Amino acid sequence: MSTTTLDRKSIRNSVGPGPAFHRVLNSEFIKFRTLMSTLILLASTALVMVGFAALSAWGTGQFAEQVANDPDAAAAMAAQGGDLAVSIPTSGISFAQLILGSLGVLLMSSEFTTGMARSTFAAVPKRLSPFMAKLIVVMVSSFLLTAVSIYIAGLVSLPIVDNYDLKLDLGSSQSVKLLLVNSIYVAAVAAIGMALGTIVRNSAGGIMSLVGLLFVAPIAFQLIPGDFFKEANKYLPTSTISPLTAVEHVPETLEAWQAGLVLGAWVVVPVALAMLLLKKRDV
Repeated sequence: MSTTTLDRKSIRNSVGPGPAFHRVLNSEFIKFRTLMSTLILLASTALVMVGFAALSAWGTGQFAEQVANDPDAAAAMAAQGGDLAVSIPTSGISFAQLILGSLGVLLMSSEFTTGMARSTFAAVPKRLSPFMAKLIVVMVSSFLLTAVSIYIAGLVSLPIVDNYDLKLDLGSSQSVKLLLVNSIYVAAVAAIGMALGTIVRNSAGGIMSLVGLLFVAPIAFQLIPGDFFKEANKYLPTSTISPLTAVEHVPETLEAWQAGLVLGAWVVVPVALAMLLLKKRDV
């Protein structure tokens, strides 16, 4: 037993520098874009976001027509017409975070479930290099896909909201803020998913952990009575979007800078733990 431990330690200490990082990054990008499952998930994300934006535009327009006969409601709606429609392009973010977060889980967990991790770490002995390369690929891809999908969703929604005399300016500062913040948020969720996939080393377990964090925990914290859970709910990842995109600070929510730090912590802590376990555990 001790001999085996010594042999493993000596092997780890004797590995060379391995390939340059840009080569590792290029190989991970090739692997990422050539997998059919990855392309299907990316296409599904874009389709879902555009589709839900169109449905949201139609539903918002129907609501606008229903309240048009109420003078008080119509006056209030006219005063905030732009605010009512500005979030339509981002209405599919909840589904985007689930799909791309699951993609992050699969990106790393599949390495262990299929046994590819042995080949990967044999080719690149320094284990953190392929991990960081995968992390960069999934975060950049998630950010770009989300940003492009939000913009296309806005373009698709424009003629729909125009039929209901609602204003949607894709070039306004609020629209740009929503696009950037939501894209960063989805990229962060993808990083969290990849960290969970590395820690759990199981696709189903990693995805269920992600679902619990993003969907189950917020609902449970709202239903469970007590000030502790009410306060803790503010520090969940899903609670950071509203403070970062709000025009003015909403009472009983985090400040924008606090929400940014919380979201950053939700990325840094799991990723750091995943990197530590990746170095310490056997493949």
